[in-house]
Amino acid sequence: MTTIHEGLMLNNQTKQVQQTGQGILGKDDFLKILITQLQNQDPSNPMDDREFIAQMAQFSSLEQMTNMNQAMQKFVTMQTSQNLVQHSELIGKKVQWKREVEIDEYRSRTELVDNVVTAVRLESNGLLRVQLDDGRWISNEQLVQVSKADEQKKSTE
Repeated sequence: MTTIHEGLMLNNQTKQVQQTGQGILGKDDFLKILITQLQNQDPSNPMDDREFIAQMAQFSSLEQMTNMNQAMQKFVTMQTSQNLVQHSELIGKKVQWKREVEIDEYRSRTELVDNVVTAVRLESNGLLRVQLDDGRWISNEQLVQVSKADEQKKSTE
C-alpha cells in the first residue's frame, strides 16, 4: 500500500502572494480570482448559478466604479486648468478685494482695496492665487469687483 505524505498535498503548500503595488485588489485581480475559482471548483458540486451571477454583478460594478473614478479624475483636472485660464483674463484689470485688518486681538474690520492684477497662478493644493501690482498674492475668493484698469485713470483726469 502506498501512502502520500501530507506535506506534499496541494492545500499544505505555501502560496506566493503577489502584491498589486498598493495592497488593493483591482478589477484584473478580481477577474483572476473568479476564473481560478471556476477552474478549481468541484465538478460534482459546481458553483451555484446565483452565486456566480452575484460575483459577475460585483465584477461589473467594480469595473463601472473604476471607469467612473477615471472619468472624474479627468474632469477635475480639466476643470482646474480651465479655472486658471478663466482667471488669467484678470491680468491687467483693476480689482477690488477684501482685506481683514486687525484692530486689536479681539476685533477686526474688513477693508475694500483696489489694485491691478499682474499674474495668476494655480497652487499645488488646487487654490488659485492672484498677484497684485504691489507684489501681494491674494486668494481669488477675496475678489469683490473687476473693472478695466484704465477706468481709474479716466476718473482722475
